[in-house]
Amino acid sequence: MTVSKLDWVIIITYFILSFAISFYYSKKAGKDTSNFFLSGRSLPWWIAGTSMVATTFAADTPLAVTELVSKNGIAGNWLWWNMVFGGMLTVFFFARLWRRANILTDAEFVDIRYEGKPAKFLRGFRAVYIGIVMNAIVIAWVNLAMVKILKVMFPDLTFFGLHEIHLFGITFSAHLLYVGLMMFFVAIYSSMSGLMGVSITDSFQFVMAMTGSIALAYYAVKHIGGIDGLKESLGNQKWIFDFIPDVGNSSHAAQTAGETGNGVLKLSLTALFTYLGVQWWASWYPGAEPGGGGYIAQRMMSAKDEKHSLFATLWFNIAHYALRPWPWILAAMVALVLYPEIQDKGSTYVMLIRDLLPSGLLGLMLAAFFAAYMSTIASQTVWGTSYIINDLFKPFIKPGASEKYYVKISRITTFILMFIALIITTQITQISAAWQFILVASGGIGLVLILRWFWWRINAWSEITAMVAPYFLLPFLISPAFGLGLKLSDDYPVILLSVVAWSTFWWLLVTFLTRPTSEGKLKQFYTKVHPGGKGWEPVAKLLPDVKGDQGFVLMFANWFLGSILVIFTLFGIGKFIFKNYRLSFLFFSIAVIAGFLIVRNMKKIGWKKLAE
Repeated sequence: MTVSKLDWVIIITYFILSFAISFYYSKKAGKDTSNFFLSGRSLPWWIAGTSMVATTFAADTPLAVTELVSKNGIAGNWLWWNMVFGGMLTVFFFARLWRRANILTDAEFVDIRYEGKPAKFLRGFRAVYIGIVMNAIVIAWVNLAMVKILKVMFPDLTFFGLHEIHLFGITFSAHLLYVGLMMFFVAIYSSMSGLMGVSITDSFQFVMAMTGSIALAYYAVKHIGGIDGLKESLGNQKWIFDFIPDVGNSSHAAQTAGETGNGVLKLSLTALFTYLGVQWWASWYPGAEPGGGGYIAQRMMSAKDEKHSLFATLWFNIAHYALRPWPWILAAMVALVLYPEIQDKGSTYVMLIRDLLPSGLLGLMLAAFFAAYMSTIASQTVWGTSYIINDLFKPFIKPGASEKYYVKISRITTFILMFIALIITTQITQISAAWQFILVASGGIGLVLILRWFWWRINAWSEITAMVAPYFLLPFLISPAFGLGLKLSDDYPVILLSVVAWSTFWWLLVTFLTRPTSEGKLKQFYTKVHPGGKGWEPVAKLLPDVKGDQGFVLMFANWFLGSILVIFTLFGIGKFIFKNYRLSFLFFSIAVIAGFLIVRNMKKIGWKKLAE
């Protein structure tokens, strides 16, 4: 592989354009924290939604999909496709509520919904635990993927002639140091422009990343004789082309979602119930929080109004689950043909870039990887910094300072957060099961995050209990010292279901044993957000002039129709690619009908115009 002058021109042009966009929006971002963290609440739905998609399009994502396809075929992607059900719940039940809440971060929700010392503790704890610890780990994870990409593309890379540098007892490889330089560049433009510049840059970067991914898939499939050549090459492994996992009894390892010996993804009924019936609503996970949260909530709150908030989140789910995966899946299938002996299947995606793309497109694809990496890092840092400033610095460290001062501290904090993440990157070598641990460690919190919007009885103690309860059970489940010694890789469904049941029991018990939030606070929240529903009837009776949301039957219908829209669009594209045109037409027709019904239902439900 040779990176030509044309490739370098494309890469350098990409960096210049990214910086130019941020510089353009830097003046507006410096006005106050609302402009810095929420773009003045002025984002149109297509910008806010595309920014969500770009954030979840990290450098490690196509590598992870390649690994899933290599082990379990196309159906292996149901390990993350199942989260579409939670995503659609966010679209139709929570997107409008987040916009009405008129807050700066989702952690600030604690302040408008609860009260007293438990609420103050919960807000500060979430700021540190999620905004700093979890956020830095996620950034470190993405850094590791970028290091892997650089190692494949530039195996002999040195940093000013050095293969590694030792500082304060920490070893930084040359590849990681170059990733650090990219982080520094991201810190500059994200700290300059805030969310507005990051969102516009995200949209530009998403187009770059998708163009590169599609180009790679096209050249890869063409290299082995097109779709017919792909089918012929994998003809003895027809299970790879299955869209739906096999369900039934299988080996112990396969019950989690593993292989049955020939690679077929065979789920036990327990595993199927866990993935499709529990995981998507029960656990917290970055970017897929039940009820919305994190950078997804940040984009919803930055939209022009609640209509733009809803459609931004709907567009995100369509693009995230239905449109984006297919170029990765096709490339992953070609990689199975070209590199069958390579053990690290994720790296084979990068090998396709190295071996197949011509000059010009190689530079475009490298720029696309940089775009995918940088959009995620920029969003993670702006979001994490918003927690640190709004939910830790303002209320606890230095309250009452000027807005310009907080923006200044926000910019400094961006660099500090990136440095912490870079240090963590040097300490992590294997995080393939990290997502499973996060899901089981947060098992049970999801229901609280959903019900706190629709049931007046939920209080701060409910949320605190749901967050800490899993840590009292997990040692007994996964530690060999206690006799059970269950493994996440083999017993994930059993562990998750156990934790969810345990946590739910305790947070419900604590909820009824502790005092509810005061009537005055509940009335303030209901007046501001108008959630409606049976769970708020005692409060709604005290506020006869406040009209809460109605049309919950239509909202549930839209949740179902939205899931149908995404899944059948996903399958329709896949069937079209594999030349099954009749099924493709049928799936697309169903998706179009679902979309039509959603629009009709939303017109019946209507939109609220609330004062800011």
